[in-house]
Amino acid sequence: MTSNMRPLNSKKGEVPSHGRENCGVSDQAFHGKCQSCDSVGKSPHSRANGVSLKESGTCSFSCDHANALLVDGPKGSPARPGHIDSTNCDQHGCLHAKNESCMPCNDLQEESDREQAGDTLDDLFFFNDEEDDDIDWEPSARLAENRWFCLNCTMPNLDEVKHCLNCHELKGSEVAAGYDVFKTHIARAALVSADTASVLVSTAIGFDERMLLHSEMETKPNPHPERPNRLRAIAASLAAAGIFPSKCALVPPREITKEELVMVHTSDHVESVEQTKNMLYSYFTSDTYANGHSACAAKLAAGLCADLASLIVSGRVRNGFALVRPPGHHAGVKQAMGFCLHNNAAVAALAAQKAGAKKVLIVDWDVHHGNGTQEIFEGNKSILYISLHRHEDGSFYPGTGAADEVGVLDGKGFSVNIPWSCGGVGDNDYIFAFQHVVLPIATEFAPDITIISAGFDAARGDPLGCCDVTPAGYSQMTSMLTACSEGKLLVILEGGYNLRSISSSATEVVKVLLADGPSYGTDAAAPSKEGMQTVLHVLDIQRKYWPVLVPIFASLQAQQGQTSSKYANAENKLKRRMLMGGPGPVWWKWGSKRLLYEILFEGRRPRKSKARGK
Repeated sequence: MTSNMRPLNSKKGEVPSHGRENCGVSDQAFHGKCQSCDSVGKSPHSRANGVSLKESGTCSFSCDHANALLVDGPKGSPARPGHIDSTNCDQHGCLHAKNESCMPCNDLQEESDREQAGDTLDDLFFFNDEEDDDIDWEPSARLAENRWFCLNCTMPNLDEVKHCLNCHELKGSEVAAGYDVFKTHIARAALVSADTASVLVSTAIGFDERMLLHSEMETKPNPHPERPNRLRAIAASLAAAGIFPSKCALVPPREITKEELVMVHTSDHVESVEQTKNMLYSYFTSDTYANGHSACAAKLAAGLCADLASLIVSGRVRNGFALVRPPGHHAGVKQAMGFCLHNNAAVAALAAQKAGAKKVLIVDWDVHHGNGTQEIFEGNKSILYISLHRHEDGSFYPGTGAADEVGVLDGKGFSVNIPWSCGGVGDNDYIFAFQHVVLPIATEFAPDITIISAGFDAARGDPLGCCDVTPAGYSQMTSMLTACSEGKLLVILEGGYNLRSISSSATEVVKVLLADGPSYGTDAAAPSKEGMQTVLHVLDIQRKYWPVLVPIFASLQAQQGQTSSKYANAENKLKRRMLMGGPGPVWWKWGSKRLLYEILFEGRRPRKSKARGK
């Protein structure tokens, strides 16, 4: 997941790159400024409890100039992937009316009218006039002209281009079109819960359609990367592969309770998310949005993750896949950021411990560091957090996750960060890091359950991650982790913004959970030079806390030394030849033979020495 807000460990004014530069689209294209009112990508707004409250009539691309730039649809209502048609909500059963915290779809217009009539929300929040420092990620209105945004990866393209330059998707193609097939199967899926499970269920899936109602309501020409179609695309892929509902059970959804959330977040943070249900839309940061349904969606996501973890630890379910949003690993103790509202993995870890797990392993392979998860557990030695992510010396969002961030107090050594120094990292580097860092530490830790924060934004073609992990790579990493806790594995969806990539990758991961995936050998992967350097750096730091890494570090260091010596010897030979002169046979280097060569073959007069030339 990503955001352009200032990183937690940076100086004010420094903004880590989100990685789009490797995709050929400059960051300038994503830092918007309204051309009519000179407002930088967002409307004037106030803040309270970390929430930006937006009212009708403010700018934020709603002025006349912006309305002229909408890609499709009538003025004020652009075509946006993932927005639910309120006229079809009851027909499709996308709302559970029993849950009072989730507004019905057909009430959105009434809610909008009520706010426009003068409900300014002053009675709900204490306002201050401090402006947000964040830089908006959305493209400028100027660049929205004569552009179309790919429905698969959200990247902008010129009108004359028919296939997306980033993911090669055909203009206007609908990737999540097969979701309706998945939807028809929901009613026929077997349900599993603590009360109903009498036999062991192989794989359970956590999903609820109300999470699709969490979407960006503000009128903008470009789709937000974290959009409802992410879930639809994965669901459609699972149905097309014959995985759901025939091979998986479904976990009954429930909203997480406040008592469970305050074990992870502060009560102020929980309340600030809850209050968004009273607003048409709001922003915690420039790219972390909420609407009237977001509090419900976030509580559903956390509740599904908690119940899946409990079912797995109790032995009623072997493993599970949480098909949830909004994502969670950036949400810290007291802040929402990076598209995340509540930390789903953290809630699941504590639920697993409540169900009887003494030790929990969290492996986070999202391309962005899970700063929220690390913050929550950095002093807890019963929960081991391992993250593989782009870092680039803190210039990649969120700027945290350096190799020397190892935890604090009793938790030292229980935060393991593998920070890639560049983009483009692929399967071999990830597998190599798993073989030499992740699995040795995990085996020594011996967790009772393994939770994967499975962001698929390191996948090939992702617009924000710009890395090169394939579905086979994700499948192999999942397979390698199944042995860590005797198969008790919970996979929780985090980021991933190329619909083709996340759907194919998630499907391969679920196949591994079902034991339907391909088997992989144990051959050592050949990492890139940068990948080897990163792994060696991590081993050098973590061997102080994990003795199992000491011989691994020594072995790799020796191999690296031999390789370096071989290259150094070849380079030294080349340098010696260059220093001895220009072209010509080797024998010319000595005495009179060199003079003879210069006279006969090059027609040059012998060069005088410095002594003779004085």
